[in-house]
Order: sequence, then structure tokens, then C-alpha cells
Amino acid sequence: MKKAFVTKEMVENIVKDFPTPFHIYDEKAIRENARKLKAAFSWNKGYKEYFAVKATPNPTILRILHEEGCGTDCSSYAELLMSEKVGIVGDEIMFSSNDTPAEEFVYARKLGATINLDDYTHVQFLKDTCGIPETISCRYNPGGTFSISTTIMDNPGDAKYGMTKEQLFKAYVELKEAGAKRFGLHSFLASNTVTNEYYPTLAKILFELAVELKNETGIELSFINLSGGIGIPYTPDKEPNDIMAIGEGVRKAFEEVLVPAGLGDLSIFTELGRFMLAPYGHLVTKAIHEKHTHKEYIGVDACAVNLMRPAMYGAYHHITVLGKENEPCDNMYDVTGSLCENNDKFAIDRMLPKIDKGDYLVIHDTGAHGFAMGYNYNGKLKSAELLLQEDGSVKMIRRAETVDDYFATLEGFWKV
Repeated sequence: MKKAFVTKEMVENIVKDFPTPFHIYDEKAIRENARKLKAAFSWNKGYKEYFAVKATPNPTILRILHEEGCGTDCSSYAELLMSEKVGIVGDEIMFSSNDTPAEEFVYARKLGATINLDDYTHVQFLKDTCGIPETISCRYNPGGTFSISTTIMDNPGDAKYGMTKEQLFKAYVELKEAGAKRFGLHSFLASNTVTNEYYPTLAKILFELAVELKNETGIELSFINLSGGIGIPYTPDKEPNDIMAIGEGVRKAFEEVLVPAGLGDLSIFTELGRFMLAPYGHLVTKAIHEKHTHKEYIGVDACAVNLMRPAMYGAYHHITVLGKENEPCDNMYDVTGSLCENNDKFAIDRMLPKIDKGDYLVIHDTGAHGFAMGYNYNGKLKSAELLLQEDGSVKMIRRAETVDDYFATLEGFWKV
């Protein structure tokens, strides 16, 4: 079962200073998870995690992870700038972007970030824009479907990301001719996998590709970036991934494929977001209305502005009613927000304890792709972000938006 890392009593104290709704993150758990990931890949001397900034773009979170040895995976100018502002620069940044504006390549080069090219045509584009750096990476898409055993995990052939094998090899040759000296390979074939087999399976594919590249072109890769894809169990009935077993699976593939080919010094990188943060964030919201029509509804003060995944994907997020953890789940509710959209529901036909107005609800696993995906539909304002620190105190790490923020870009245009 999923257990909230805040209690009713804690929230009652927090709301004296920070009203609901808010996102809150557990610093101690974040640090412990980062250390466990590092331990799982400690067998590889060049290993580094590049946290996917898009998952939780908050400077305080980036600083915590940087203190634990993580770099950042950026995909836009704003993410590059945020990394720079917290002291993450140079090869501690992986710039994995697509359909990239020229000015973003220029800024990535200025920071010394490792640029990960998404498409073959970007080789010439980068050359014309700001020149080819000595260290460069390319993104691979094998096409078709990606399966583990007989289970189809995802469909890379429909994804807009990456190069074909032919394009990839051609890109490396041209990059070398243009002055590149250190090469990397990147690939992302499946999202939010809850299986210990994903990374080892992906790793073997990429390791074999690295050997083939060496044999065909003489180009030896310096690093392979396994990207993201290690997920979390959003439903309470599933077991989480075992990162130690995953790391061991990748090690076995490394020893089997790369070492005999003379590539045993190759570094392994990861770009995890959801695995790093999702379980260690909650959206805390208050029940403010109840409605009894064709169904039973509980209206809360959060909405899809605060957490878009249920509305966008029909995604499940577990809900705990604080103070009623041990009561029977014998009431069926739709838990809704206030947007003028019928998909603004955090839960549909969910069995929960009896909810009364004034109860606090914890929506689990919002530490990644929670706050980050928010928007301002209906003029709704994004919430504050809080940090539960290791000493048990709580601090604000992003203030809530105000109406003045909402109207700021209209200054000079809307006054009569």
C-alpha cells in the first residue's frame, strides 16, 4: 500500500502558512533514492545521472540532486538557464532537444553542455549555427516496436525522436570529419516501464550497436546514455522496480558485449526523471464541496492545472484521505476539480473512506510531471511548491502564482 509522507497533523500546521493546494517534496527520500541509483551503477567508473529537468523544474530540487552527484538533462533554453543559475554547467549538462532553435544550440555550446543531436540534418545545422564541438552525442531510433520477451513495451517507429541506424552511422562519420573527438550514443525506447528488464534489454541493443559502429567506421564511443524509461508503480498493487537488479543487469550486458570488443572503458549515463522524483512528491488538496446527482462527487481546491496527468492520459494517481487511513474504503466517488472540462477528475468511481468537507487529500506520485505540466486554463493559478526538509521543517521553494502574474504579459494591452 502507498503511505503518505505527511500526516493530517503536519498538513494542519503547514496550511497555517501555505494554503492548499500545494505540491510538497520529501528531501530525505529524494537523497536516499539518488544514492541508491548511484550505488546500482557504481561498477561503471564513468557513470553519471543527468536528471530530466522537465520532470520537476525547480532550482532547489536541482541543487539537492547536484549535491548527490547528478547533472541535468535539458531540452530548452529555460532549462539550460536554470541549470546555469544553480551552478550546473559544462559536461554536467546533457542537452537532449528536438526541433531545436538555433539560439538554443548556441547557448548550449556557450555553457559547454554535451549536445545530443536528434536528427541527421542537425549535423549540418549545428555546423552552420555554432560549429561542431569536440564532444557530441547522437540519438538512435531503431523503428518498429520495442518488446521484452513477448510483451510490446512501446512503438519507437511512431516516435518523432532519433535517427535511423544508417543516418546514425553517417552522422558519426561526418561529425568526426568536422572535428568531433568524443562520441556518445543515446536512445529512449519505452516510457514508464515497471520491469527490471527494460534497461538491460536496451543496454544490450545499444552495446551491440556500439561494437558494430566500431567495426564499420573505426569510431569508438566514449559513453552510452540509456536515457529515461524506468518508471514507478502508480497503482498500489504493483511492485516497484529494483534499481540494484537493474544495475546488475546492465553490468552483465556490459561484460558480455563491450568488454570483449575492447570498449570496457565506456561510461554509462542515465536521464531519469520519474524514477528520481515521482514517489517523493504529493499534491495536497482540500475537499471543499460534495455533490449528489447521478454520481457522488467530491470537489477539491486543486484541479488539472495542478496535475494534468489524470485529465490528459486517464492516469491513475492513488489518493489518501489524511486522518482516515485506517477507515474502510466503502464510498465510491469521482474526485473533481473546478475546470470547465469534464475530464478534470483526479479519480473516477474510486472507492475511498467517507470524505467530509474540510478533509485533506494527498494525491500520490506527483513529484515528477506534476507541477511541471501545469497551465492556466480558466485563469487558474499554479500552486506553491514546498520542501519537507530532512529535519522535518517545511519551506517554500516556489511561491504560488498571483493574479498579477497572470495579467503581467498583458500590461499595456488590456486597460481601458
